[in-house]
Amino acid sequence: MKVRGNEFAAKLQGLAKDCSIFFFCGQDEAGASAAARELVAALPDAGERVEIPGADMRADPAKLGDEARSSSLFGDKRHIWSRVTGDEAHAALETLIKTGEMGAGEACPVIVVATSATDKSRTAKLLEKRKDAVVAMFYPPDLRSVTQSVRAMGDAAGVRLDQAVAERIARGANLDVRLAQSEVTKLATYLDATAQSPRPGTMEHLDAIGAASEEEGFASLVNAVLGGQTGKIGAEIARMKQVGLNPVGTLLAIERRAAQLARISAALGNRRYQDLDKSQKARLGIFWKEERDIADQVNRWRGPKLDRLTNGLTKLHRDLLSNSQAAELLLAQGLTNLARLAARR
Repeated sequence: MKVRGNEFAAKLQGLAKDCSIFFFCGQDEAGASAAARELVAALPDAGERVEIPGADMRADPAKLGDEARSSSLFGDKRHIWSRVTGDEAHAALETLIKTGEMGAGEACPVIVVATSATDKSRTAKLLEKRKDAVVAMFYPPDLRSVTQSVRAMGDAAGVRLDQAVAERIARGANLDVRLAQSEVTKLATYLDATAQSPRPGTMEHLDAIGAASEEEGFASLVNAVLGGQTGKIGAEIARMKQVGLNPVGTLLAIERRAAQLARISAALGNRRYQDLDKSQKARLGIFWKEERDIADQVNRWRGPKLDRLTNGLTKLHRDLLSNSQAAELLLAQGLTNLARLAARR
């Protein structure tokens, strides 16, 4: 079956229960990735996560079926997670389906996040009419839809947000639902709010926890980390401490740039950064002062490496919120590790 991104949340529980193959695609790579993680959380028994790169699927189409039908070392449940480009997973999914119809046995859930693929791709066409498969198409978000999503996030977290506050969070996250969720989670922690004990969230509360913008001092640190400038990290972290930059706010600046890199990567597909014209750069928020740094960072963070960046930032953000006393140390360690990863070509 086929669902649009704006329908996915409402159908999530039923899809997680009834389907076993999930293909997330569309121009909104951030939204597709976030929905894929929500899907895993909603699976009746997700179990162990087994990652298969898209290149491995393309090189060995039978590998997916072998992994999906095998059990973990201790016989526990598992699910397959794969980030692919375009139709890299087509042959592997086709083989999985055919061998299943021939009696090869039940397979575990397979989640594929496809960069630069649409619901018109061969893989989508293979799956869209099957009752056991889902093709979820995510379009670039608009302010209204992300604002509504932010209010829904607030309700789930126990933070009551009016339209203005939710819109400010949406704008501050550059319409990236992952970053917006981080802001809502941070606000709920600050207010000590839960779904059972909700609290109102106001502009004043946002000001109290809000991250400063990159123009207020984050730009050089962002570029040092995501540009792999390991020699500059020590001085930038020392400067962060000297001027009293908030650790969570500092991390949000990194997350905003990472979200921008994800949008650029999705727009590029298999093209080079140099293929973008001026209008495309404007739509992607690339300004001339930042262009040299962004172009370098796009080339460093592509494919699976970009996914590692996103997951690493999510984990680091969670660690900062759960251990505020050691936040500066955790941030310094995390950013140093990311810079080292960025430096590897």
